[in-house]
Amino acid sequence: MVSKKKLSEVEEIKKIVGKYPVIGMIDLFKMPSPQLQSIRKLLRGKAVIKMYKKRLISRVFEENEHLKKLVEFAPNEPSLIFTEMSPFKLFSLLKKNKSKTYAKPHDIAQDDIMITAGATNLPAGPAIGELQRVKIPAMIKEGKIHIREDTVIAKKGEVISDAIANILKKLDIKPMTIGLNVLGVLENGVVFGKDVLDVNEEEYLQNIRNAYFSALSLSVSICYVNKESVKLLIQKAYKEGKNLGVNANILDKDIVDDLIRKAEAQACGLKGVLKI
Repeated sequence: MVSKKKLSEVEEIKKIVGKYPVIGMIDLFKMPSPQLQSIRKLLRGKAVIKMYKKRLISRVFEENEHLKKLVEFAPNEPSLIFTEMSPFKLFSLLKKNKSKTYAKPHDIAQDDIMITAGATNLPAGPAIGELQRVKIPAMIKEGKIHIREDTVIAKKGEVISDAIANILKKLDIKPMTIGLNVLGVLENGVVFGKDVLDVNEEEYLQNIRNAYFSALSLSVSICYVNKESVKLLIQKAYKEGKNLGVNANILDKDIVDDLIRKAEAQACGLKGVLKI
C-alpha cells in the first residue's frame, strides 16, 4: 500500500510540473551541502530545486512521454529543477557559478592535474617524503620545499588516490570544479542534453560575427540592396564610377584632380621615352 506521504509527494510533483514550462534533471552526487545552499541562494526567484527519491520521480514521469526522457539520464542522486528561464540561459548561469574545491580520495580527475615547478608553502620536513612517494620531484631550498619540475600527478579520468588527495590539500590546490550537474532540460517537449546546452558563448558570438560579415560581403558582391549593405554599395558605385570617369577621360568636378594627376603621369612617362 502506498503511504500518504508518497501520494502527497506525487501530487506535489504533478502540481509543480504543471506550473513551470522548463524542467531539468540534475544529479547531486557528491554535491557538498554548502555549495548547494549557495546555488539555491543564487537561483532564488529564478528557479526552484526539489529533491525526490529516484523511484518516485520515475513513477510520476513514466506517465508522460516527454518527462520520461529525463528519467533516461539515470542520475545517481536525482533532483529536479523548475524554471521559466530558457534551458540555455539556465545552464549558462549555473556553469558560470561553479566553484573550485579540494579533491577527495576516489574522486575522478576532471582534467590533468599538474603540480608546477617552484617554491611551495611547505616547510622542510616529512612532507618532502610524501611528495616523493607520489613521484613529485622535490628538494629543500631556503627552508622551504621546492618542486623541481612541472609534474602531472593525475591524468583526466584517473581515480585520485588518498595520498594524492592529501598532497593536493597540503599544497592548497583545488583541482575539482563543483556545481549543479545538469543532465538534461525539457522545454516544449524537447529534451536538451548537457552536450547541447554547454555552448561556448565566445565562440558562438564569433560565429555570428563571421556569418554577418560573410553575408554582408556576399550582398555587396551581388549588389543586393538592404539596410546593411546600402552604404557600402553606394561607396562601391561611387568608386567604380570615378574609376570609369578617369579611364574614359570624362571631365567632371569630382575627378578633375585625378585626371590632372593621370595627365602628369602620362607626360612624365612620355618624357622618359623621348628622353626629353
